[in-house]
Amino acid sequence: MSNHSKAFDLRQFQQHMAETYGDKDRERGVAGTFMYLMEEIGELSEALRQPGQHDLEGEFADCLAWLTSLAHVADIDLAAATAQKYTGICNRCGQSPCICKSKP
Repeated sequence: MSNHSKAFDLRQFQQHMAETYGDKDRERGVAGTFMYLMEEIGELSEALRQPGQHDLEGEFADCLAWLTSLAHVADIDLAAATAQKYTGICNRCGQSPCICKSKP
């Protein structure tokens, strides 16, 4: 029996996606999986413009799922990569919260 409301940490989610879709993702390859991610990014863009007409939460989840699948196909441990790059302080100003001047 599956638990459809289970929350995952990033590493668990990548493993879950790999177990569920990994064979199909590897067969499709990096380029094909990337194209599906880009399609979902477009759907998220539309949902952000018209949230009442779309499943906004679902589109965020789809983008994360395809990004996670793409990382798996590219042999990237997404949890390790994000932990290494985002250490808890801003990479540019060294502060938390960030005090960098941002684009408007």
